[in-house]
Amino acid sequence: MEYTVVILRFDPEKDLSPYYQEFFVDAAPYERVLDVLLKIKSEQDSTLALRKSCGHGVCGSDAMLINGENRLACSTLVRDLQGNRIRVEPLPGALVEKDLIIDTDPFWKKYQEVMPYFVNDEPPPDRERLQSPAEHGMIEESTRCILCGACTQACPTSWSNEHYLGPAALLKAYRFIFDSRDLAKLERLRKIASDHGIWKCYTVYNCVEACPKEIDITWHITRLKKASLGT
Repeated sequence: MEYTVVILRFDPEKDLSPYYQEFFVDAAPYERVLDVLLKIKSEQDSTLALRKSCGHGVCGSDAMLINGENRLACSTLVRDLQGNRIRVEPLPGALVEKDLIIDTDPFWKKYQEVMPYFVNDEPPPDRERLQSPAEHGMIEESTRCILCGACTQACPTSWSNEHYLGPAALLKAYRFIFDSRDLAKLERLRKIASDHGIWKCYTVYNCVEACPKEIDITWHITRLKKASLGT
């Protein structure tokens, strides 16, 4: 089947503004949007810029706006898109470096602000720090985050407030705040309860709809709000 692929192009070194370019690609229904884009890059226009790595929904590097929704190109089959027209754009709300590649430095800076690492200065046990199944159940869903940025770039607050930590960073904070083995709960809560943290989440649920791993991010942020009130 032939698909019309419309890609938002922009090269800041030579373009005054973004523009749409059409490509025509033959693709089988089981092929992914990533496969279609790579066909275009290898067979029609080698200047097309996009990020990719594992190609299996683990690294999160190929998150982009596909037919108006934040998705992973490697996890989106062409047969799951309506019609034979595919529109591909970079994730919204971020500086575009070229074509489908956005500047992710602000995203990772906010990620670092929530201390995304295990903190426990107690003497380590002989084998491992144990955790019950119930304790792990508190954080299990949050550990599925692949840091693709689809949720943060779908968030209206992130679009309007460049300092807002964003759903992905807050979810990572949850992962450690509710980890029974971690000892930096209060310090992280103070960080995320700042003027640009959890209280700027207005429960729009865009992050939930955008998450390729189907994580209920809004629920986790709500739990963070309740935990903050209890400190």
